[in-house]
Amino acid sequence: MNREREIHVLNGWAMLLLNIVVLLGGLALVVAFIFSAVEADRVNGLPNFWLLIGGALVIASGVFLCFGHFALQPNEGRVLILFGAYRGTVRESGFHWTNPLNTKQRISLRSRNLNGEKLKVNDKRGNPVEIAVVVVWRVQDTAQACFDVDQYVEYVEVQSESAVRHLANCYAYDHGEEGETTLRSGVEEINAALQQELQERLAKAGVAVEEARLTHLAYAPEIAGAMLRRQQAEAIIAARQKIVHGAVSMVQMALHDLAEQNVIELDEERKAAMVGNLLVVLCGETEAHPVINTGTLYT
Repeated sequence: MNREREIHVLNGWAMLLLNIVVLLGGLALVVAFIFSAVEADRVNGLPNFWLLIGGALVIASGVFLCFGHFALQPNEGRVLILFGAYRGTVRESGFHWTNPLNTKQRISLRSRNLNGEKLKVNDKRGNPVEIAVVVVWRVQDTAQACFDVDQYVEYVEVQSESAVRHLANCYAYDHGEEGETTLRSGVEEINAALQQELQERLAKAGVAVEEARLTHLAYAPEIAGAMLRRQQAEAIIAARQKIVHGAVSMVQMALHDLAEQNVIELDEERKAAMVGNLLVVLCGETEAHPVINTGTLYT
């Protein structure tokens, strides 16, 4: 595996001044050749062609040196490659100059967002679910990103999708066993596990994962209706259990207060009738309508 080597190059402004001096020197030699040609024509002699050759070489050198200039913005790097060999990475922002023969590959060091598409996968119990994530990542090692993988942006996309599919297969959507983490209930734990798995997968590409979160989680359309009815049934059962528990407590309290204050003496049959009537009133979904008994309890 490659490792990044940060290097420092020459100041671009100082080299720009040197380039200008070189170019002016070459032009001075060309002008000197022109004057020598005029003087040679006046005396029927030969001009000094060495001035022309020297001027052309100096100007060509100045132009060649100009190709070594480059600028870097904040959170940007340039990977320098000389004849196929990695020379180092420049990270310092500003105006720089390097050997014009170096290949300068630009690479962004800024944080990027990967908004994943909705994926249909099976959870731990085999139920089809739809899941999508957003990943915040950045290039940490430019050498690994450039040389250890091909097209590191595409590598991040493919590995992120693979990590999401593997994560969904390891957890149930909901209704796990007691203390079991599920995709729906353990959001923070799932996000932490997703970020850890992504970091392990993307470390080869020199990528650092800053954040990974689920943005969409739902049952697949083909089972969404059945799961909704199940959730409604479970909610109704839970509500009924709470209503019945409260009604029983109220009936017990009523019987206890009647007996303690000696309001009325009730035998077991009358207690049973009273309990039944109170439970009907307290647990019924509609308003109860009393029926007046004109006889006795036993007629």
